[in-house]
Amino acid sequence: MMLTVDSLHAGYGRIPILAGVSFAVAEGEFVGILGHNGMGKTTLLKTLIGHLPATGGSIGFEGRDITRLPPALRARAGIGYVPQGREIFPNLSVRDNLRMGALLGRGPEAATIAQVLESFPRLVRLLDRPGGALSGGEQQLLALARCLCGDPRLILLDEPTEGIQPSIIEEIIATLHALRAKRNLTLVLVEQNLNFIAALSQRVLIIQKGQITQEVAPEAVGDPALIAEFVGMAA
Repeated sequence: MMLTVDSLHAGYGRIPILAGVSFAVAEGEFVGILGHNGMGKTTLLKTLIGHLPATGGSIGFEGRDITRLPPALRARAGIGYVPQGREIFPNLSVRDNLRMGALLGRGPEAATIAQVLESFPRLVRLLDRPGGALSGGEQQLLALARCLCGDPRLILLDEPTEGIQPSIIEEIIATLHALRAKRNLTLVLVEQNLNFIAALSQRVLIIQKGQITQEVAPEAVGDPALIAEFVGMAA
């Protein structure tokens, strides 16, 4: 397994959020995580990348225990993170945003960026534009491209469709499928857009009160009973 999570606990100060999360992700697999707001989805990703410390349990990546590893070393080990809200550098150009991502890459900067742009042709004409001047959808594409400049083998992707126009949502789906085929990319996706998570995920994990409570097939995400169980999620 590429990623193994065993009885993971984490929280904010004295407030526990994750209460024993366990799951595993194989190389090249796309796994979705679905749940109400406040159930621990974003906390899980922040703990996996190291922005929050684990208070119990373990995280393994490619057979190595990374539970206590700092975020920079997890990134260098091959884990990419695209946070909710994208967090691009708004005052830097698109090109310079990509250059920041390439600092984690293993190859020459120019070649790394050129290779990534092959998967994000929409960004080519925007290279000299400030990141903050892009639309929400373009910023999300930039955040993904910047992450890929670090040559990750696993990407943790948090709520990528938030505030994005439908045409770019379809573009993101197509781009991620193409990257899985081209790079054997592995993806852990947190999302509330049911159509998006079903279109990308090979299986979907349900998180409730800080625990993975069940696993469902992507086609089951369209089940009205499941939607009713997770009221408030966008179909």
